[in-house]
Amino acid sequence: MGVIFNLSRNHYLVLGIVCGFLFSYYSPHDYTEYVAECPEVTENADTLLNLEHNNEFEPQLNLDQKPMIAKKTVKNIIRPRYYYSELGIREKLFVGVLTTTENVDTFATAINRTAAHLVNKIKFFIHADNVKSNFNLKNIVGFTDTREHLRPFHMLKYLADNYLDEYDFFLLLTDTTYVNARTVRQHLQHLSITLDVYMGTKLDDSGYNREDSEEPTRNDYCDLHAGIILSSGVIRKIRANLDWCVRNSISNNHSANIGKCVKYSTKINSCHQSWQGIDVSSYHLSSYKIYRDFHLIAREERFNSAAMIYPITTTDDFYLLHAYFSRLHLKQNSEVKRTLLEEAMQISNGTLSNDILEVRWPLGVPKSNPPESRHDVVPWIALNTTHSFMWNSEVNVQRLSAVDEEDMRNVLNKTVLEATRNNPDAEFRGIHTAYKRFDAVRGMDYRLLLNFYDRRLKKMVKKSFEVIKPISLIEIVPSPYVTESTRVAILLPTFEDQVLETEQFLESYEKTCMDSQDNTFLMLIFMYRAETPSKGDEDVFLPLKNIALALTEKHKQDGSRVAWVSIRLPIEISSKVSSNNHYYSSFYGPHTRMSFAAVDLALRKIGLESLVMLCSNAASFRPDFLNRVRMNTIQGFQVYSPIGFMMYPCEWTGLCKPCENCDVGQSSGYFDRGNYDVVSFYSNDYVFARKQLEQLLPIVRTDRDIENLIATNSTQSGNSGAISNIIELFTLSNSKIHVLRAIEPNLRYGRSISNVLSNDPYGELFAKLQCSDESDRRQCIRIASKKQIGDVFVQYSKQFETREVV
Repeated sequence: MGVIFNLSRNHYLVLGIVCGFLFSYYSPHDYTEYVAECPEVTENADTLLNLEHNNEFEPQLNLDQKPMIAKKTVKNIIRPRYYYSELGIREKLFVGVLTTTENVDTFATAINRTAAHLVNKIKFFIHADNVKSNFNLKNIVGFTDTREHLRPFHMLKYLADNYLDEYDFFLLLTDTTYVNARTVRQHLQHLSITLDVYMGTKLDDSGYNREDSEEPTRNDYCDLHAGIILSSGVIRKIRANLDWCVRNSISNNHSANIGKCVKYSTKINSCHQSWQGIDVSSYHLSSYKIYRDFHLIAREERFNSAAMIYPITTTDDFYLLHAYFSRLHLKQNSEVKRTLLEEAMQISNGTLSNDILEVRWPLGVPKSNPPESRHDVVPWIALNTTHSFMWNSEVNVQRLSAVDEEDMRNVLNKTVLEATRNNPDAEFRGIHTAYKRFDAVRGMDYRLLLNFYDRRLKKMVKKSFEVIKPISLIEIVPSPYVTESTRVAILLPTFEDQVLETEQFLESYEKTCMDSQDNTFLMLIFMYRAETPSKGDEDVFLPLKNIALALTEKHKQDGSRVAWVSIRLPIEISSKVSSNNHYYSSFYGPHTRMSFAAVDLALRKIGLESLVMLCSNAASFRPDFLNRVRMNTIQGFQVYSPIGFMMYPCEWTGLCKPCENCDVGQSSGYFDRGNYDVVSFYSNDYVFARKQLEQLLPIVRTDRDIENLIATNSTQSGNSGAISNIIELFTLSNSKIHVLRAIEPNLRYGRSISNVLSNDPYGELFAKLQCSDESDRRQCIRIASKKQIGDVFVQYSKQFETREVV
């Protein structure tokens, strides 16, 4: 029997949905096999599979779109150069002195010499239109406003604008006040800088102008003559109210004007004579005179503890007080040092060892390096006066060598001598034990245990000693005090054929020294021949004189100037100055004694307290070089002779690359050890050495004495003790002046030979030059290294051989 199904459209729809559901339910979950032919889908599927197995997220870069630009540019953080700038660390004390133009060379100079090296900064404030070219004192500030009652406010405004964020305390005083700077700084170290400080000595009624004031509390102001100490916070508040202070400064009393301004700006009602337990006291001399009553004043305790003493009437009183308080301070330091040593010895002998206190013996010898392993331990070797024991693992006893035996005897004799000196009753009987050890860091160490008979105790005693023989002689040499602010007087001799080199030197000198306001002074020394005119348009040095005047006028506000002095050479010397001098590394040529004539005649216009540097017009230097001149030239102790770097004329030879600012190297030049043109010294040291050797080297006082100077050189040419340059002068004199000679990469030579070769491209004139001094070839200039010349010789030799074969 058959069954007939009658299916409609709806039945087909429902059947299809059911079949699709069953198919999706029983189908596998890994779809990779069905999409293998689509690369992009396959990559996504692989990534998905890896994520499931590794459980890691792999970022995908979207390179289709451009990167978005930040709406706001991020600023780079510029950090300060020094730590103290970033941390806000400031110097402790600034001293401002009110003085006058009449007292700059007297009272102000005395204050500067007695206090400038003991405080962080000192400035002198006067009324003047141009102060930089009138005085030798450089730390002067001049105000064009001549109203006397406004001068303190000009000073306060100057301090607030320039030094407010650099110093903690400001000390204001007049030029009749002596400052015991050591005491002031010692007291200020204990004051807090977070509070407003207005300290000093209260103003007496006798020192206040009663007619100009109606205030009943006029004695609450600090006296400017006794010194006023203001903190940086007070200066900051005064700057904000400076207009009110100027309008209400009616009195001519500077102390009252400053007091009113401080009272209004900071609400400090009165002057504090003591603050936070610190008393910065002053001493009023009243009717006392330093030169007459000093033996009475020195007995007062209030005078010895005073930080400021006023009023001072003569400059000698400043130096007398400074010498007295310096000696007093030295005694106090010696007492503190002795107390600390006693406490250190008690601590070291009681509870702490020398290793913790880091006590080193002897002074100046380093401690042994601790061994990194047991194999690095330096062993102690037992010995007596003749043998050493257990020298190594294979030798038990070994005879000392003659040197070691003599060394042991010397050590033993000196040890016994030292023991008997400390204890005269001790009598040496023999060696108990002795050990030695050689340390490559320290030297030879000895440990001795010796037997002595004590005649006072009448028994045998044992004493231990430790002896060391350092590797080198250890000597602690005191170093004199020098600064980098000393004024350098540069002397520049010039011959007639060296005008171009001097013009180039002046151009570089302006950029190096005058534009940067370096503390220098340049004096040109023009050496005229016997027949050369020195005036009018025919003057060969007229261009240099015009340049010197122009530079002085341009930089007169900075105190920099260029001067000159003229020297007339004798007929004999004039004839000897020839073009062959260009072949010498020294611009004097073979006549190096002309440097004495230049210095002797120029020092009369400079003075005996100046730092002088005799320079060469063929040289160029950088500012760092002048700082080394200041640091290495020490008055009464040392002169400095730098060894400059002679540069090859690379433009002409083509054997090297021309570069003036490059580092020194064998391919670009050499250090010219035979050149003594540049030397620095102090004037009084030079004069003393010249007087010591005046018989061998006549002093040039006029132009006519130059002939005697050169004539003496010719008579002593065969003598080994002949003096030809300034370094030999200091070496052969009886003075205790050290001579420091060292290489200086920032001092360059080579300008002269480059100028000669630039006008002689084919070397025709240069080939005719010759260095006639056969005794010392080091004085002759070299235009290339031996390697460069050898390479050229080999190259041309090969070319010549090739041509011969053809």
